[in-house]
Amino acid sequence: MRVYLDHGATTPTDEKVVEAMLPYFTEIFGNPSSIHEFGREANKAIQKARETIAAKLNANPSEILFTSGGTESDNLAIKGTATAAKDAGRGNHIITSKIEHPAVLRSFEALEKEGFKATYLNVDREGFVDLEQLKESITNETILVSVMHANNEVGTIQDIDEIAKICKENNVIFHTDAVQSFTKVPLDVQKIPVDLVSMSSHKIHGPKGVGALYVRKGTPLKKLNDGGGHEFGMRAGTENVTGFIGFAKAVELTTENEITDIARMRDKFVNTVLEKIPDVKLNGPGISEGKRLCNNANLSFKRVEGESILMRLDALGIAVSTGSACSSKSLKASHVLTSMNIDPLLLHSSLRITLGRENTDEEIDYTIESLEKVISDLRSISPL
Repeated sequence: MRVYLDHGATTPTDEKVVEAMLPYFTEIFGNPSSIHEFGREANKAIQKARETIAAKLNANPSEILFTSGGTESDNLAIKGTATAAKDAGRGNHIITSKIEHPAVLRSFEALEKEGFKATYLNVDREGFVDLEQLKESITNETILVSVMHANNEVGTIQDIDEIAKICKENNVIFHTDAVQSFTKVPLDVQKIPVDLVSMSSHKIHGPKGVGALYVRKGTPLKKLNDGGGHEFGMRAGTENVTGFIGFAKAVELTTENEITDIARMRDKFVNTVLEKIPDVKLNGPGISEGKRLCNNANLSFKRVEGESILMRLDALGIAVSTGSACSSKSLKASHVLTSMNIDPLLLHSSLRITLGRENTDEEIDYTIESLEKVISDLRSISPL
């Protein structure tokens, strides 16, 4: 049996998404910037896709910029707004958390090299940002706060409603990386005063290489590349029509029933593992608190190395992760778990399981059975 439980890294593209994309490869293939009928057809399709994504956030279509993915969205949001705000003389202080995705952390580091001053907020043992530290860190020079909606490793869902309010009260731009949470956790930009939201297609059964950035009207943003006037003049380059169509279709296909069923299987997995396997710790919020992504389970197994578990499960046809896919080839301890002050002995023994719509109860049963044997075998030969 082959079981894929690494949807936090990427998801299989839904067949209905592929079907929706196909005509735009060979039939409606015009350049959207062209004024002839071929171009107008492609442009019309892009605008419809933009409307679909905007509707999911309760935003205006003109506030949605298509990008190549979450990384570009994060870079444009952070560097674009920070640079624009600094150029306008508003200040040069930026704030983020210690558990952000590398796309955010590296963007902050790049800005620091350009003279910006950065503050990295602490998190508690469940991965929640210290809101008091946020309030205390904001000064007259603060121009941007970037805190992710939900963490990619441990699934912690931040209180972005409160964070957004704090930022608004202090006239500070607020960006959230919603790559992992988009369509899984409701986000209404009319109710939550967030200024920028990063999204990605391949995390929700859409194609890779496609993303979007919500930019609230009036938010200062400086473009990162030069060329044509695509995407409201903010992103030069011929539009990826097929990708945009696929992204929109993936958004359409996500349902509340699906999310509920995924959460049910995740809960079954976590509860059974904690019951059957001794010395296991669930990293992040509890599964019954509603503060964790519906598909995420991050577990540490005492006296066993996470990499060894991964390889053993892989040999049994089960795909999981030891951390974020972007840095899982590194032997360094997870910066997320380290920031959460997890016991050093557990830092290298973590396993991330992220479910998707195609997973079944039979696959979950097989994974639990396999994990029991793998942990037992590895502990029997462990020097710890």
